Amino acid sequence: MKKRLILSIGILLNLLTVTAQVQPVQPQLTDSKSFSMILLPDPQSYTKFDVNQPLFELMTAWTANNKERLNIEAVLCTGDLVEQNEIRIPDGVNGNQTSEEQWKAASQAFARLDNKLPYVICTGNHDYGYEKSENRLCRFPAYFPSERNSCWRKSLVEVGNNYQDIPTLENAAYEFETDTWGKILVVSLEFAPRDEAIEWAKTVTEKPKYKDHKVIILTHSFLAWNGKRHIKENYKVSPANYGEAIWQKLVYPSSNICMVICGHECEIAPFKDNVAFRVDKNAAGKEIPQMMFNAQTADGFWHGNGGDGWLRIMEFMPDGQTIKIKTFSPLFAISPTTADKSWRTESYDQFDITIK
Repeated sequence: MKKRLILSIGILLNLLTVTAQVQPVQPQLTDSKSFSMILLPDPQSYTKFDVNQPLFELMTAWTANNKERLNIEAVLCTGDLVEQNEIRIPDGVNGNQTSEEQWKAASQAFARLDNKLPYVICTGNHDYGYEKSENRLCRFPAYFPSERNSCWRKSLVEVGNNYQDIPTLENAAYEFETDTWGKILVVSLEFAPRDEAIEWAKTVTEKPKYKDHKVIILTHSFLAWNGKRHIKENYKVSPANYGEAIWQKLVYPSSNICMVICGHECEIAPFKDNVAFRVDKNAAGKEIPQMMFNAQTADGFWHGNGGDGWLRIMEFMPDGQTIKIKTFSPLFAISPTTADKSWRTESYDQFDITIK
């Protein structure tokens, strides 16, 4: 009986091996002692068309499936989960989904990560108001309450108040403890944060218990395509702080903020004009890298497929100071006919970041 059981298990394992999905491109860490974070760019153009929605879900499913292979610690998203926060009649050009349908699609995509990986989302301009930030009305708290992902029980450590003075994940801090990098704190900020939100973030990062953490700020609007920090943008939401103000009020004076990540900026232009990177010294003379990544017009259209599935794999090397950035598309990687297009390897899409 025991021999039969062992034989049956062996046959089953062999069948699982034989029938496991074969993907032509399966990214690997360059060092087995590294860990990674996955960066998802603005998904609004995936969620606003029903035909595009499965593409964003493919990206999150791929991420969940590669948790062990890439030793994924967390997933970051640059915001603009939807195209419009409160519309009932889509125009068919800027999307064929109502706001509720868009929010449900975004929620369903992130459900692929629930209870498997912690993810950090910052809200974007399209997540507020009616179409784009006429006010701070936002459905994000309803679809992303702190209880939905059990992984947050361990990682979510601070929550700030929104414009209604209610604590929501629009402003939140997540802690990750690693063997090689020590403790990392990712702080997400609402779009064009109010002074109150910036003051909350400043208070959090200055707490004694976080003084030795490496702090990453995740906010939607910070860098423009040309690498300059935004001074002002034409949105009605007020009060508001944009890139330069966030730098001056929060990042520049901080002793432990070591990096800023954003999205938002988007043009019908070559890849290089939809990403940006710069390094500036803070008040203590420490170099602070700032990275912008967007992909929603990667196929050359405002209303195309949503971004060709591009995401970034951020590999945190065992030296505790180097992050290898690689730009990858699970969409292209799953088929032999498109596998050769699954990496973007120009200098602005594949590079190293040094954190000191």
